[in-house]
Amino acid sequence: MQPRERCDYSAIVDRPKLKLPGNARMIVWTIVNLEVWDIAKPMARQVLPAPTGIPLLPDVANWGWHEYGMRVGVWRFFDLYKKLGIKPTLSINARVCEDYPRVAQQAKDAGWEFMGHAYEQGPIHKEADQKAMINRSMDVIENFTGKRPVGWLGPGLTQTLETPEFLAEAGVKYIGDWVYDDEPTVIRTEKGPLTTLPYTVEMNDIPMMMVQHHESTQLLNRAKDQFDRLYAESAERPKIMSIAIHPYISGQPFRIKYLEAIYDYVNQFEGVVHWNGAQILDWHNTQVAK
Repeated sequence: MQPRERCDYSAIVDRPKLKLPGNARMIVWTIVNLEVWDIAKPMARQVLPAPTGIPLLPDVANWGWHEYGMRVGVWRFFDLYKKLGIKPTLSINARVCEDYPRVAQQAKDAGWEFMGHAYEQGPIHKEADQKAMINRSMDVIENFTGKRPVGWLGPGLTQTLETPEFLAEAGVKYIGDWVYDDEPTVIRTEKGPLTTLPYTVEMNDIPMMMVQHHESTQLLNRAKDQFDRLYAESAERPKIMSIAIHPYISGQPFRIKYLEAIYDYVNQFEGVVHWNGAQILDWHNTQVAK
């Protein structure tokens, strides 16, 4: 199905207003992305372009840049969220559970939500058997954590027109690839409904830092601007602010303080809750039922 066949157009001002429990008015959804970059393949991202302009294999420099995130940067994340008492959603390549079990175990022990993010980092369009890859990813995470993930984020937010069916069939309940709304929505698949949660390509350190090449301060400045407007609007209807980060980017020594400052800022405001994707899904399902 084409995207328009899966969901009807809906203007946010025409919908019934959702309601958060208690005095809450705004959800902050933090998503940490952990990936495996196979040294035998072109790197998923490049901080240092090849001197010739042509990617060369093995790309040790960019592989090492990513590896820094898994060896060092992610531990800054673990320290930060332990201090804040926040349990983020972990968008995780299933292969992390096999190649970096120390990191995956730390996230499991900390109570982070595991969200499927393919088996390893690479566009879904390149998968020879997409359905098998999705099932393998879900099975590996379930075997490691003891719980099947309910969420999915495509690597690089990639999907084909058939992906929603494969995901629903594999047991996925929500996806983050459809970044078209401030609120959760429900889309149709031939295997049952899927809920979309408002993931982000704007409050995301990859496009901000590695594509647009902003200064590190922009991470904080943009987050404050995003939060201020959503918080003002949340007086009328609940809002969700997503923050998407990667340890090889925001876990760098010269950026981590700006990530820390984001939480210092938003936590000054009344009615802000920090939920993971599964919590947002459960809340939305209850709202839809009502």
